Amino acid sequence: MSTDYDLLIIGGGVNGAGIARDAAGRGMSVLLVEAGDLAGATSSASTKLIHGGLRYLEYYEFRLVREALREREVLLGLAPHIIWPLDFILPHVPGVRPAWMVRIGLYLYDHLGKLKRLKPSKGIDLGLDPSGRPLKDSYKKGFQYSDCWVQDSRLVVLNALDASELGAHILTRTACTGLKAVDGHWQAELRDVNNGETLTRTATMVVNAAGPWVHKVLEGNNLIHQGKTHNIRLVKGSHIIVPRIFEGPQAYILQQPDRRIVFAIPYEYNYTLIGTTEVDYHDDPTAPKIGDAEKEYLCSAVNRYFKTTLAPAGIVHTYSGVRPLLDDGKGAAREVTRDYTLELETHYGAPILSVFGGKITTYRRLAEETIGKLMPYWTRAHENPASQSPWTDTVPLPGGDMLNADFDGFLADQAERYDWLPPDLLLRYARAYGTRMDRMLKAATDMNSLGRHFGDGIYLIEIEYLRKFEWAKTAEDILWRRSKMLLHISDMTRRSVEAYMDQ
Repeated sequence: MSTDYDLLIIGGGVNGAGIARDAAGRGMSVLLVEAGDLAGATSSASTKLIHGGLRYLEYYEFRLVREALREREVLLGLAPHIIWPLDFILPHVPGVRPAWMVRIGLYLYDHLGKLKRLKPSKGIDLGLDPSGRPLKDSYKKGFQYSDCWVQDSRLVVLNALDASELGAHILTRTACTGLKAVDGHWQAELRDVNNGETLTRTATMVVNAAGPWVHKVLEGNNLIHQGKTHNIRLVKGSHIIVPRIFEGPQAYILQQPDRRIVFAIPYEYNYTLIGTTEVDYHDDPTAPKIGDAEKEYLCSAVNRYFKTTLAPAGIVHTYSGVRPLLDDGKGAAREVTRDYTLELETHYGAPILSVFGGKITTYRRLAEETIGKLMPYWTRAHENPASQSPWTDTVPLPGGDMLNADFDGFLADQAERYDWLPPDLLLRYARAYGTRMDRMLKAATDMNSLGRHFGDGIYLIEIEYLRKFEWAKTAEDILWRRSKMLLHISDMTRRSVEAYMDQ
């Protein structure tokens, strides 16, 4: 029996969008459904790092760290506009981890993944190095290493955009409310969450990438799973955003007395991002909120290291996300693995693969492995000779096709091309859209041609681009997930954008 799609993907986070991209590029007909906005949950609530996970070495997660470090180099080449190197300063605290342990960890970190674009680690004298100036004078010795920063929600959107341009159908604000196997294929009931309208679509295969809701897909009214499945441990991670507490482009990794670590990262030019907490979570993952104890914990982490004193009253903004971690039976939330497991069920004669766990850094490898597991069940594979070949490690994401992945060179070229754009707006467009800013600005020749100015550097041309090409449907989609302009604009500008989007 023919179906509407080869593959239905439930979940529009980084894993779902990455799988959609990989599958569409191999010739599969793909439908991705997301009940909210793309990256509307966990994938926009990360610490925004592409990293190997230095602390995971303490738990002997060598394979995971090696894979993540290799992916760090791959992703940096695929999306240099939204991913870039970031130096981290680790002040040494003798009572937490001895210096020899940190040195060994950093040596492994340098050598488990091949360094191509990033600098090797080194020891530093915090009394002499400029990075030591914001720290209390009691911190004398430190270490420096490199990882990468990522605009996490844009990473999701760009994967979905590429999937769409390769033929995938992306439906946001569309919930999968029913799923059943019929005559060897899947029949899905889909509901538009805005107007309540329902439709039915069929698919040969299903990927359950619903993140915190992965069990709900399997065990709700669908009763799909027939045996013991992996457990998911929901862990809430909260971050705070405060006015900038230190100068310089470097970030800090702060060891805590409970052996956790907290990052302090330059954020959106004027701010510092601090996080994350790790708290077991048992409530509805739809709208997690930071608790007072988490705010105190993060402020105390800063006050332990920096000369600046931070109190909860100084917090400008917070965000929280629920991470669906693979439950490996560890006691403390900080010890739970960030690895993933892909569980393939064929009981009904129609394959459904569920994603348990994972982290943003390894999403591409997870997607590649997912498609590899599903390939034997794709009935049209013989029609697509290239379908067996992995491809996402060499093809840039939309906007990332810059010469030699050189963002600085690209920015200089764009400054000449759009010499009428203010430098701050030019930089924001280049970072957000990369080479795709040319598509957005193709009809623009001066500031007047950007259309209505809503205030604070937000113009109609960008809003309409996001609505047309990036599934933006609300002001929050535009001001928080497609950008972080919510941190930079006045209430009047925000209300103007809200009014326009609500028309």
